[in-house]
Amino acid sequence: MEKQVKRYVALSYIVFWFMVLGLCGTASMVFHCPPVVMRILSNVCAWAPTFVLLAGFKYFCKGQTIVGFYKKAFGGRVSFVTLAAAAIITLCATLITVLILSLLQGKPYAEYWSLGAYPFWASFLFSITTGPTGEESGWRGYLRPHLNEKYTFFKASVIQGVIWAFWHTVLWFVDSDYMGIQMIPYVLSNVIVMTGLCFIMNYFMEKNDNLIYGIVIHFCFNFLYCFLQVDIWFYVVLSAIYILIIALITLIKKTERGHDEH
Repeated sequence: MEKQVKRYVALSYIVFWFMVLGLCGTASMVFHCPPVVMRILSNVCAWAPTFVLLAGFKYFCKGQTIVGFYKKAFGGRVSFVTLAAAAIITLCATLITVLILSLLQGKPYAEYWSLGAYPFWASFLFSITTGPTGEESGWRGYLRPHLNEKYTFFKASVIQGVIWAFWHTVLWFVDSDYMGIQMIPYVLSNVIVMTGLCFIMNYFMEKNDNLIYGIVIHFCFNFLYCFLQVDIWFYVVLSAIYILIIALITLIKKTERGHDEH
């Protein structure tokens, strides 16, 4: 990776971790803020990759303007058929995981879902204003093109997934219900699933180079979590589903490459 890209990743980590520990930590431990305030603050923290990109734009994107950057990021053709396909794949991965878990554990499917602490509209608003709009300018708008220029589709997707996953490291310890031995499948699942999401995003964005694909896929993944009531086995099964998705996309890419060569 270029020096600027490495520095962008490092600064995105530092700023995010500082915001989570400093902003959210102070709000929780010193001011004892209510859950809704903590949720709003966590959404603000999710914008760290965009804050870093915009604050250092002249360094990270030399010769470009912010308006030009976003025109290019959202300039690709949008096919509603492929956009719907990307959304359905992402939603179905979670829904099928819950179905499998229901069968394995012998519980009703509905038992894994709850309306949660907020009204439906608030959950929708919280979901769209966190990672989907807060992170995607950085991870898919800035980082993805640089990685795709330097590496193969497979390697670029894996690197992007690992970078994205470990950016969340601080949340694994301060915003997770899992401790001890359960942290192992939880962390592995985060890495596998986020890498799988990068494969989905890269596959569709390679054909339709528009940031809206990353935003929609990210939103579809996050939104269902507002209503899920699951244990650690959910993440184990979800990991298996995303390993299958990675394998299928890799196979499809090889098939497409073979057709292009002929």
